[in-house]
Amino acid sequence: MGEQTSLSVMSWNLWWRFGPWQDRAPAIAATLQRENPDIICLQEVWDDGARNLAAELAQGLGYHHAYAPGARPNGIHMGNAILSRWPIASHDIIALHDQKGAEEMRVAIRAEIDGPTGMIPVFCTHLNYLPYHSAIRQKQVADLLGFIKQSPRGALPPILCGDFNADPMSDEIRMITGLAAAPVPGIALFDSWAWCHPGTLGLTWSRENPYAAENPEPQGRIDYVFAGRANASGAGRILACRITGDAPVQGIWPSDHFAVLTEFQT
Repeated sequence: MGEQTSLSVMSWNLWWRFGPWQDRAPAIAATLQRENPDIICLQEVWDDGARNLAAELAQGLGYHHAYAPGARPNGIHMGNAILSRWPIASHDIIALHDQKGAEEMRVAIRAEIDGPTGMIPVFCTHLNYLPYHSAIRQKQVADLLGFIKQSPRGALPPILCGDFNADPMSDEIRMITGLAAAPVPGIALFDSWAWCHPGTLGLTWSRENPYAAENPEPQGRIDYVFAGRANASGAGRILACRITGDAPVQGIWPSDHFAVLTEFQT
């Protein structure tokens, strides 16, 4: 068997326990099994104290996982998770900026994954959601970039995934990609969709999805897979990016978000 030369990373917001969540769970699992990504970053993952969706999905895939609990609506955690086909050597969690009166208990999780070519640093998060929370999200981005900068370097550049609830031209996303003043010196990440499909929409929040169509928020691309600059060897170079999770499974839409799947050179 030859050495693996690429790495696939998927980011997906699973819509917590909203809508027909029990019917959606098999559709989520089927989509992940079909795509078979190496690493999966998930947002709005529920944990009710007895069951954890990330753990169940990881078990079904035969993957390792790490979970970061965030807000706790109705006593049931809504968190972020990272799943990996390779062992997770360690993980860490930070709380992101939370403004009084707009508390959403947002967190970020880092996993150091023991990949076939060395350690892969992967980060997963979910930022404040309201349109007028841009100032809050900018402070959360500063927290995120500081978290990334102080983390150990890996065999691949850092990979940051999540639901950022912000358009690519928003101040908070431009701060990540180096198009606006960086809140943390010396760090900027590439937007994998923009790298592969410049000037295209790549909607992840789309009115084609009936769950999103019921929501008053406008369509947009608010889910991302970002990555640092590739190494001199080419490790970490973005090879491809596409939208998935954008169709029903046996009549059931898995989530109100579409997912982003990115392939990297290793």
